[in-house]
Amino acid sequence: MALNELNGILTTIGNTPLVRLDKIMPRLKAQVYAKIERFNPGGSIKDRPAISMLLGKIQAGELKPAQSVVVESSSGNMAIGLAQVCRYFGLHFICVVDAKTTEQNIAILRAFQATVEVVEEPDPVTGEYLAVRLRRVRELVEKDPNAYWPDQYANPLNPRSHEETMREIAEALDGRVDHLLCTVSTTGTLRGCVDYVRKHGMTTRAVAVDAVGSVLFGAPIGRRLIPGHGASVRPALFDPAMADEVVHVTDLDCVVGCRRLTLREAILAGGSSGAVVAALEKLAPTIPDGSNCVLILADGGDRYLDTIYSDAWVNKHFGEVSHLWKDEPGPRVTTC
Repeated sequence: MALNELNGILTTIGNTPLVRLDKIMPRLKAQVYAKIERFNPGGSIKDRPAISMLLGKIQAGELKPAQSVVVESSSGNMAIGLAQVCRYFGLHFICVVDAKTTEQNIAILRAFQATVEVVEEPDPVTGEYLAVRLRRVRELVEKDPNAYWPDQYANPLNPRSHEETMREIAEALDGRVDHLLCTVSTTGTLRGCVDYVRKHGMTTRAVAVDAVGSVLFGAPIGRRLIPGHGASVRPALFDPAMADEVVHVTDLDCVVGCRRLTLREAILAGGSSGAVVAALEKLAPTIPDGSNCVLILADGGDRYLDTIYSDAWVNKHFGEVSHLWKDEPGPRVTTC
């Protein structure tokens, strides 16, 4: 069963818009495009691996309605993507989230009739939640013979689904993609895009946009506020060779990038989208004139209204910083 053989809402996964951004950095003499992944039915790029990791097992009869249980760890978007797929096929879904997961995301999961387990205490060594979430997933899977863990952190179907993402981008730009900027967490999106680039002999320069405080590319672990950006544990999918360049951005950089996207392009995007905007600003002095730069905007901003788009939340964590996104549009280089 291929995706194009399905009926219903899941047929709308993929083929998301690629739009040109003329206002985000008007003095940059390059063309900037954004892949708007919020147009997937579950609202994020994670819909792609969600259907990819389950469809084959559903087709083979290994996952059965009203019998099988899908269990996964997620900070939000993958959980919602899996919840929608499981609801469509009548599968029970248990998602292990943590205290950083927004109430809105939890409400969406429950609307899809998913069972939600919230990890409240972080790992005592790292101060992060991922290791604890994964431990709880393993416990749930071990005690239920009908349970299946897609394991987005190691499943090769995760990156394979994103080869389609890159195909869509390449075809829209006639194969000319000079710079691709993508945030990393499970690293599935970046790895899948790079696999497509290499298979087709493209000259695209892949930029991994990681979080300050993430361990993925060797930086020391630290506190991070934006869910789904960076990681406290290196996933099995991780391969340092997939990135031609790595740019680290702070939580504040994400906030500023998101606010600028909204003010200049009328795009309400999620935290990792602000990260790629911030990374583009850092790279601006090195980007040759006439280049095609593509930013992957992984989700929408409607799930971040109580955080990134809340002045009270921003002031609590960063102080009064609104001047950072209300300045004149143009390239701006910052350092971590």
